[in-house]
Amino acid sequence: MASVTFAQATRAYPRTERPAVDALDLDIADGEFLVLVGPSGCGKSTSLRMLAGLEEVDSGSVLIGERDVTDQPPKDRDIAMVFQSYALYPHMTVEQNMGFALKLSGVPKAEIARRVADAATILDLEDYLQRRPKALSGGQRQRVAMGRAIVRKPQVFLMDEPLSNLDAKLRVQTRTQIAALVRRLGTTTVYVTHDQVEAMTMGDRVAVLKDGLLLQCDTPATLYDRPANVFVAGFIGSPAMNILTGDVVDGGVRLGTAVLPVPRDRLARASAGTGRVTVGFRPECLELAGPGEGIPVVVDVVEQLGSDAFLHTTPAGEDAHGRLHSSDVVVRTEPRQAPAVGQTVRLRVPGHALHVFDPVSQARVD
Repeated sequence: MASVTFAQATRAYPRTERPAVDALDLDIADGEFLVLVGPSGCGKSTSLRMLAGLEEVDSGSVLIGERDVTDQPPKDRDIAMVFQSYALYPHMTVEQNMGFALKLSGVPKAEIARRVADAATILDLEDYLQRRPKALSGGQRQRVAMGRAIVRKPQVFLMDEPLSNLDAKLRVQTRTQIAALVRRLGTTTVYVTHDQVEAMTMGDRVAVLKDGLLLQCDTPATLYDRPANVFVAGFIGSPAMNILTGDVVDGGVRLGTAVLPVPRDRLARASAGTGRVTVGFRPECLELAGPGEGIPVVVDVVEQLGSDAFLHTTPAGEDAHGRLHSSDVVVRTEPRQAPAVGQTVRLRVPGHALHVFDPVSQARVD
């Protein structure tokens, strides 16, 4: 096992306007499970491939442990990669697939058999060792790909969206199995996904990327409670945080016909002289208020999920400049007491649940 370090690592493809990965600085501790997450094209898979040696590093460096591997070929980096497509050999059995890399490395047959048997026990694949990939389900193929990585006993596991080919139910089941397995093995793991729920439930820490830049890297709880900027706030969480921009007035921010109370010092630091402020609040933090209180909103859609109901609403009325607010405000509420579509309800935002962002820099104001 070993730590991983990206030191100002940059990858720029020819004839592109900006680097795919731009001066990435990231330290991953020995034994840590780190998830790289972000929208398509943010640079997360490129970062993983730079670590694997499958992409060149144009500037900066990549270290595994104390060893600079920036210019080393993949075979010399002591890593094992699990791909989105599984990349299993169709003509080989499960046993042969799992032991093939060891065979190429000249490991004795008895040792290969022992390691494959151990991995098969961990992954519950003992009954499938003589089957070929076409006779396996998607989840079983994914476990074979994991087994092929495990038997090599690498310093670092690299996983590039390994669950994307599975159906929704199997993804939930398999992600818990992978997280438990990696923690049991104690191997440093870098995991790429575009699914923020996957990232939040699996990683010790989560690194959020956008346009090749690292925006924030922290524990899932910190990302959720203290997002560094508007993008992280809107990307992390399902449903996403409600984010609205309104005019600064006495006592707070005007949203529609109501004023959302915001402390004066936060308003001063966030408005940056623009007279506008961006605010955010989670759907589960909103409370239904009585007449004359809170922000009036009109219910457009009610999503009944059994344990919860989500109201999709829009602020009622116009602001001081006659502009209608079109931003969707999502509210989580008790499903058996959910208001009807078309009804106007009033929402209260508790002070502790309110996030304030600078509308220019998009950074969070504490």
